[in-house]
Amino acid sequence: MDQVSQIPFRVTPRAGAQVAEIAEREGKPGGGLRLAVDAGGCSGFQYKFGLEDAPAPDDLVVEAGPGRVFVDPVSLELLAGAELDWAEELIGAHFAVRNPQAVSSCGCGTSFSVG
Repeated sequence: MDQVSQIPFRVTPRAGAQVAEIAEREGKPGGGLRLAVDAGGCSGFQYKFGLEDAPAPDDLVVEAGPGRVFVDPVSLELLAGAELDWAEELIGAHFAVRNPQAVSSCGCGTSFSVG
């Protein structure tokens, strides 16, 4: 099994490019996007996004083109098999998480529950 197939979380090239663009614009070209899962939200868990200078020592670092995404081990359990993408829709552009573990989600798209 190669390293790519062992990564339990995927970042699309479109999302990676957007992460790099945001980091550059914010003056953090070597940084990355932290994706975390916190308890809360209207469905039980919610996705939390933030720009960081560097990963924590125990983070999974997913490189997608010029962008990097950092995921902590606890969040990774709830993101196993998920994919981060960049969506541009009429309501606006945003990061979108496609998570096979989410059995339901709310209208905001950042809150979900697991079965």
